[in-house]
Amino acid sequence: MNRQPVVAGRFYPDSPDQLRRELEMYTGTPEADKDRPVDRLVMVPHAGYVFSGEPCGKTLGQSKLASTVFLLGPNHTGLGSPLSVWDTGSWEFPGGRLDVDEELAAKLIESGAGFSSNEKAHSREHSLEVVVPFLHYLNPDTKIVPVCVSEASPTNLRKAGEAIAKIMQDQPEPISMVVSSDMSHFISADQAKKLDSMALEAIIRMDPSDLYSIVSSNQISMCGVLPMTMGMFAAKALGATSGRLVDYTNSGKATGDYERVVAYAGVIVS
Repeated sequence: MNRQPVVAGRFYPDSPDQLRRELEMYTGTPEADKDRPVDRLVMVPHAGYVFSGEPCGKTLGQSKLASTVFLLGPNHTGLGSPLSVWDTGSWEFPGGRLDVDEELAAKLIESGAGFSSNEKAHSREHSLEVVVPFLHYLNPDTKIVPVCVSEASPTNLRKAGEAIAKIMQDQPEPISMVVSSDMSHFISADQAKKLDSMALEAIIRMDPSDLYSIVSSNQISMCGVLPMTMGMFAAKALGATSGRLVDYTNSGKATGDYERVVAYAGVIVS
């Protein structure tokens, strides 16, 4: 079954030509050194492009992604199962689509780490959809394994992340992970920067347990903390030791209102 776009025309243009112009504007000329290994994990934001298109495009433009990507995002709707995999067909958007790597999705579901085939969790979820056009723009041959994450147990997130790492290790070709997450929501820009810096510091030093703890104990409204914790456990199992902050900004840049913002960050873990 193919997934049809649900936020085209709201979060990003529903005109293929206009969408491509925006993707080109936000991503620019990719800057990644093609001789270096592929990046294991990249985190990008998922708001409307007018707000988060720039940090998303800038981060992906500097990354070096494999042609197969585990696409991990939060569950804003509450639908579906804790680790919901869309395991068949393609994800469509105005002017294009990305195919699901069905064999890899099946391996994930069969891993025994809690993943299940579930389209309901993805049916109205925007967090992965808005990233798909960027991935297609950078490489139209990219294959994806979309996973919607609401699993809240750090123990289960570690188990799931290590299952992803095992699959990545066993494949003959490299695989990347892209996590979709915004940072603090609906507080002042100064408050957001103070709180988000603690979470980002844990990400940069690759401590998934500390990220989970810091976000929880400080009530940081980072909507993708669960998929990012899982992705970091996977990257750590693969030997990653540090990340790099590419960009940090907030919605005030677009609205002029810095008293009530949503913040956005882009991070690359090689």
